Amino acid sequence: MSHHFEEPSELRFDLSPETVWAAIATGPGLSSWFMGATEVDAGERVVRTTMGSYEQQSEIVAYDSGRHFSFRGAESPDGRFFAMEFLIEASSSGSTVLRIVSSGFLPDDDWEAEFEAMQAGGRLYLHTLSEYLRHFPGRPGVAVSASTAPGDLDRRWQAMKADLGLSGTIFVGDTVTIAPTGLRPIEGIVDFVSWDTFGIRSANALYRFYRGWYGSGVGHHVFSGDLDDWQRWIDSVAA
Repeated sequence: MSHHFEEPSELRFDLSPETVWAAIATGPGLSSWFMGATEVDAGERVVRTTMGSYEQQSEIVAYDSGRHFSFRGAESPDGRFFAMEFLIEASSSGSTVLRIVSSGFLPDDDWEAEFEAMQAGGRLYLHTLSEYLRHFPGRPGVAVSASTAPGDLDRRWQAMKADLGLSGTIFVGDTVTIAPTGLRPIEGIVDFVSWDTFGIRSANALYRFYRGWYGSGVGHHVFSGDLDDWQRWIDSVAA
């Protein structure tokens, strides 16, 4: 079996449409909350995304400045693809409404498990976008991506959490200090929790940790300060 999917979402911000547009349709904006380091080339109609050693190029299929932006990844031989669409509307109350539709095609027989993991990741990305626009609007972030090798996901995920000192139950709103081995301690507030992801918002970054579908890892967005070597950390604690 296989599965076509289309997932709509709607967010509202007390920000100008221009600020929201910069977050969803520019490289610095997308790098501040979405997958990896991103470059948007409106002239060539391409979005380039880099996550560690992984690189992806997507075609821009709609670009109406300030209102409508959409891109779609290349289709694989088995038909797999992923696409994102953003629609911006200024409301009469002075806020901005952002409508988002993620869509794609999953060709495998076990698409349900992959789709569930994708939905979980999507909820984290949408929450990260909200956190970015509420706490760091207009500040370009540097995307930090690092991941484990495929396999042994549960063991590696538990090893990551244990090294951070978060192997017990945590709740949104908890104030925490994590001390990843070999890196600087991080103080922040837990802003997102699910069974396979959690996020911490510090004074200058959004830290995201995930179990993942292919490999566990991190997808941080740092707005100021030095960058730590998170791949070295993952290799040392979750090999």
